[in-house]
Amino acid sequence: MSEQPDWQRLQKALAIEAERGFSNLKGNQYYFHEFLRLSFSLIPELLVERDRASWQKFEEAFAEYPQLSFFQRQHLVNSAQQFLEESRTAWERRQNLRVVRDPVPQTPRTRELVSESHLGSIQPQDPLKSIKSIGLRNSKLLERLELFTVRDLLFYYPRDHADFAKQVAIRELEAGETVTLVGTVRSVNCFTSAKNKKLTILEVTIADRSGKIRLSRFFAGTRFSNRGWQEMQKKAYPVGAIVAASGLVKKNKYGLTLDNPEIEVLDREESSIESIKIGRMVPVYPLTEGVSADVVRKSVVGVLSAAKELVDPLPQGLRDRYDLIGLCEAIQNIHFPEDRDILRDAKRRLIFDEFFYLQLGFLQRRYNHKKAQTAIQLAPKGKLINQFYDVLPFQLTNAQQRVVEEILNDLQSSTPMNRLVQGDVGSGKTVVAVIAILAAIQANYQAALMAPTEVLAEQHYRKLVGWFNLLHIPVELLTGSTKTAKRREIYSQIHTGELPVLVGTHALIQDTVSFHQLGLVVIDEQHRFGVGQRARLQQKGDAPHVLTMTATPIPRTLALTMHGDLDVSQIDELPPGRQTIQTTALTGKERHQAYELIRREIAQGRQAYIVLPLIEESEKLDVRSAVEEHKRLSESVFPEFTVGLLHGRMSSARSRSGARSAPWCTAGRRRAPARRSRPRPARRAAPSARRGAAARRRSAPRTGRGPARPAAT
Repeated sequence: MSEQPDWQRLQKALAIEAERGFSNLKGNQYYFHEFLRLSFSLIPELLVERDRASWQKFEEAFAEYPQLSFFQRQHLVNSAQQFLEESRTAWERRQNLRVVRDPVPQTPRTRELVSESHLGSIQPQDPLKSIKSIGLRNSKLLERLELFTVRDLLFYYPRDHADFAKQVAIRELEAGETVTLVGTVRSVNCFTSAKNKKLTILEVTIADRSGKIRLSRFFAGTRFSNRGWQEMQKKAYPVGAIVAASGLVKKNKYGLTLDNPEIEVLDREESSIESIKIGRMVPVYPLTEGVSADVVRKSVVGVLSAAKELVDPLPQGLRDRYDLIGLCEAIQNIHFPEDRDILRDAKRRLIFDEFFYLQLGFLQRRYNHKKAQTAIQLAPKGKLINQFYDVLPFQLTNAQQRVVEEILNDLQSSTPMNRLVQGDVGSGKTVVAVIAILAAIQANYQAALMAPTEVLAEQHYRKLVGWFNLLHIPVELLTGSTKTAKRREIYSQIHTGELPVLVGTHALIQDTVSFHQLGLVVIDEQHRFGVGQRARLQQKGDAPHVLTMTATPIPRTLALTMHGDLDVSQIDELPPGRQTIQTTALTGKERHQAYELIRREIAQGRQAYIVLPLIEESEKLDVRSAVEEHKRLSESVFPEFTVGLLHGRMSSARSRSGARSAPWCTAGRRRAPARRSRPRPARRAAPSARRGAAARRRSAPRTGRGPARPAAT
């Protein structure tokens, strides 16, 4: 055990390793992996058992660091950085518990919210209108939130918590904290504002052994201007009374104060606080018009004892295995936790339940999918695939070969393939998909490739044309911009089976698109499509195999969680000659550094692109839009460069023009983009053998222009 790790030195070592491309740097005394292994072997004191076990796992992982691939190293370093930050926070929190500060107790005394006398009297299935503490009026309000039974209310989780559980002395107040103060009333006043006759102000000055503070509450409305009501407020907080006050510490021109605090009079300084909004973690619920936070909070308190009647679906052995608290304890503490530690445990248990049920649903879906459908079986070897390997100007990486083997094994199964291929940009996912497409074609089936945008669909189309022209296989592109005459021709060819491969956007799922014999569906950037959209494309065939692709970096364990009904393959190796991608996070103040990096890259003949979350400005979201940022960059930041604009609302022609001429910042003088024609696919001269016609010789294909080589970005 070590007393205190050198947190800063550990994080610095991890950051430098990431900057240098995860190359296992050699320091003055140790290699990077040796230093990390040694550091993680010295487990700090004050950590809980779960954190100690994690330190041991990282020690073992860094011992294997030299044998890991680039992506595995990257994932391990990123995980270690995040874990160390969380571990440091936990260590410091426990360290602070050793320090004796002010005599004021750190956590206020609050009443127990779950009454033992209510146990068994309220059941989860009881309607809310039958609960005495809620009543008919409040139950009607809760129905607006679609809460009808006790169970509904128990599982109506807060979206956040206001932490008033920290009790401090007045002299220890810091702006921005949420705290609870306990002190004696020194003076009280309640009056109508001289500037606004509809605003009443209650001022209470309290003091403890360390100082005093003035607290103000504001009441809007003429009914509060009544002198009798104001006198009643003054009597509620008599001078000399002990009060507890909770709120957010703010600084104004008079000094520090609490923002519109909740105040409760106590019998004595050691008394328990009765209010559910003072001195504790206060839940913040999603609300709707006419339903106040107090109504929901008080209703939850009234039924909280019914959590003990809930049946925990997880057996004790499983809870012990994953260090999970019981369901009753989790429900009670997700609403009114005693501190942040128990709140974290409650969230962890309930999140585990959500993912657990999600996985059960995925498993049920996968079981039903395999049980209900029988897929076509495609041969993993054949003339087309062999020819494709011959014309490829490069060798597949080991990762690509592994994924291809997994896909071809799926295609031989009588169960429809449902596989996700995840790989970084440039890792070679498209080549893998092409081999699957060829397996379908050589078995006399059709294949469809769907992409979320016209630009991406055309990129796939151009790449496929360049390869398929050499194999005498026709391929067409169908998007929203496809001309009517061409569209009719594609509809006819795809319906008769003359066209074996169709690339497109959402246009592929239109009712007018009818495949002759669809055997394989390939979906790129699958997260950009809804479940219904993906299903509609699958329904155009009789239980076709489905291959989805994504470049979003997802750790394998998370991918299996998010896509439990899919088999997951990862291409974790870049082809030879591809540069590793270096990712750096900058703050808003460091924006000029990014601009200087762009200028340096452009000076070397390269390009850069900037991605924004919105196309146009939004009143609801305080983020930059592509249109306004394009104008600012063009006029103020990069006036010497051509700055293009590309987004999904542009026409296909404008998108192609913008993507080719200046995807997004290009060095050189401004000039019009060169005109390029779309490559024409090879065409079959004879009908497909799948229609029952005798096989005939095919005429030589009309080979169109190959796809233009993309510019370096």
